[in-house]
Amino acid sequence: MTATSIDVVLPVLDEARAIPWVLDRLPHGCAPIVVDNGSSDGSAAIARRHGAVVVDAPQRGFGAACWTGLQAATAEIVAFMDCDASLDPAEISTVAGPVLDGRADLILGARRAEHGAWPLTARLANRLLVRAVRRRTGVRLEDLGPMRAARREALVGLGLADRRSGWPLEMVLAAIAAGWRIDEVPVRYRRRIGASKVTGTVRGTLTAAADMRRQLAAWSPPDRAEPRPIATSAVDIGAST
Repeated sequence: MTATSIDVVLPVLDEARAIPWVLDRLPHGCAPIVVDNGSSDGSAAIARRHGAVVVDAPQRGFGAACWTGLQAATAEIVAFMDCDASLDPAEISTVAGPVLDGRADLILGARRAEHGAWPLTARLANRLLVRAVRRRTGVRLEDLGPMRAARREALVGLGLADRRSGWPLEMVLAAIAAGWRIDEVPVRYRRRIGASKVTGTVRGTLTAAADMRRQLAAWSPPDRAEPRPIATSAVDIGAST
């Protein structure tokens, strides 16, 4: 390919050990945007050495980092994923494919976890939230996965405001309200490198769950009954090497 098809936003907080593996496995046509959310382990310098664009997000919070990355993106398609090596960047092609060819407006990666990769508290919290989303919206999802892809201009237009852990759910709920076509594809979920700042602790998991419950409580159903697809154009993406 002669141009970047996808900007990949990678929020980072002290992920120096995982960054080389993640960046080296990105497919051709994907440009990494590493958003440093206050690292003290040299993550930003390592990311630059491995070819990433690095931007700073001084405001702490997952949503703040994702929003900063979205503002820095310029490609037509933007993908998001954790930068802790729990998700394989090679699967960005699979996640973004339906958006690239116009079959969907938002694709979520539904995690298929290897043994021990997904802490029980985090897995149960995710399951309860997914069930709550089904009850409130009628949209059947399996996972609120962190690997996802959509069109940049449309995402900006959603006006996402959460700057903490409610960002992933806010994106889904806003997309539902806007009539987007939402789908899922399975992705592998590995043991992460290093300690988790959120799902690795009970406190972090409970905080994230509370942020997402607030998003769900504030959601109201859209007025229109039929979805309004986003205008799309087909773009090819190269395979990972």
